[in-house]
Amino acid sequence: MPKAPQPGQRPNHRPVTVPHSLHACWIAAAFTFATSARVRAAPDDNRDGFAPTRNLSDVPKLRSRREVVSRCGALTSVVREALARLPQAADEPPVVDAVWQAEGLGVLLWALDRIGLPPYDLAFDHDRLLAVALDGATLRPAEEIEHARQTARLWHWRARTGTLQHEGRFPLPERWKSFDQLVAATAMRGHEQGLLPRPLRGDFPAFGTVYRELTPEQRAEAESIAWERHRALNWLCGLGTSWDEVPTDT
Repeated sequence: MPKAPQPGQRPNHRPVTVPHSLHACWIAAAFTFATSARVRAAPDDNRDGFAPTRNLSDVPKLRSRREVVSRCGALTSVVREALARLPQAADEPPVVDAVWQAEGLGVLLWALDRIGLPPYDLAFDHDRLLAVALDGATLRPAEEIEHARQTARLWHWRARTGTLQHEGRFPLPERWKSFDQLVAATAMRGHEQGLLPRPLRGDFPAFGTVYRELTPEQRAEAESIAWERHRALNWLCGLGTSWDEVPTDT
């Protein structure tokens, strides 16, 4: 199996241009102040703030098993064709993007209870993905899928807020003295709700260290993993009119 492009080789245009609410920090603040271990922060449809928290059991209606299996077939073809073009086409953005869609495929195969879900600093194994058979596969419970969707959203939030902070465009909410304080509170609340691993030095743990100390290549890989999985889980939960038009607001 050809080796996938290195994380740093992936153009940043896909994750960066996906709409990102400038109120993401306020959503995180609402999340950390949730009063119950079974409530979550939710993005407002009009992106003018954040919506009231709601119970994790209030899950969207999942797409049908038939739709999910069909999408798995389409993604399998896309990933297989892209991998076949490596390493010669490793510098071509469409090929690199197609290879990264393996993360979305992996999420859907997980939702069909065919494989496990790796941590957010480890990409799916391509050989294993392309060998999965779907005969008799059924979707996991909606609550379990929604739980995974909230985890993906938090990892995606961490990637995007890090980018905004680096660019000096992060509007820190009141009550918070620093970006690191907000991240630490979000990491702890996510852990308490079973959405995130135990925080490491007040941050999301990744690649054996803290997120704020990742190299540019590691940050690029973590963001690509989070974006692809977030997109796939949002699609699975009925968001967007098509696979290519799925919102991934954080």
